[in-house]
Amino acid sequence: MSTTPTKSLADDASQVLRAVTLIRLGARMQVLESEFPKLSRDRLIRLYREVKGASPPKGMLPFSADWYLTWAPNIHASMFANVYAFLEENSKELDRVDLLSRAYGLYAEHFEMQNEPLQMDLTRAWTLVRFKEAGMLRMVGCKRCRGKFVAHSQDNNHGMVCGICQPPSRAGKTKASKIAQQEGATIQAKAA
Repeated sequence: MSTTPTKSLADDASQVLRAVTLIRLGARMQVLESEFPKLSRDRLIRLYREVKGASPPKGMLPFSADWYLTWAPNIHASMFANVYAFLEENSKELDRVDLLSRAYGLYAEHFEMQNEPLQMDLTRAWTLVRFKEAGMLRMVGCKRCRGKFVAHSQDNNHGMVCGICQPPSRAGKTKASKIAQQEGATIQAKAA
């Protein structure tokens, strides 16, 4: 009689619960398939439909590291990356999926408390982690505030300044901010 390895129900349930957590945070199918190879694609699709009430979106994942280096996305990516690094350093028992879900949850909570729209979804956060692991991106210290921000691995980090300390000249001057300023001026004029 041969012994075949049996699938642990507890391990299977744990994988499903972790996948549900990532789905609720906005994970795409490619993320789920990569992080949960023991769960079949069909099962992940059914799980996604059950949790979200819709089929998973189709399309390519982000593939360029340059997105993380533009001004506003860099601030958000840097915030997430710092939280992830802190949790990774101080919570040795967490694996990448747990680190990702906890760091992303804290990142989202911070910006939502500030009534700021999120620049980065869970899939972009996952991609950032993979880019860092592959050596494409790294954390660099700002020479002014000493905070760490996301930069290309090949960039010379001597004397770099983050986007918070040195925002670009057009930072925050979007169409939405102009509309908000006009609405604020209208409200002030009506109050006077």
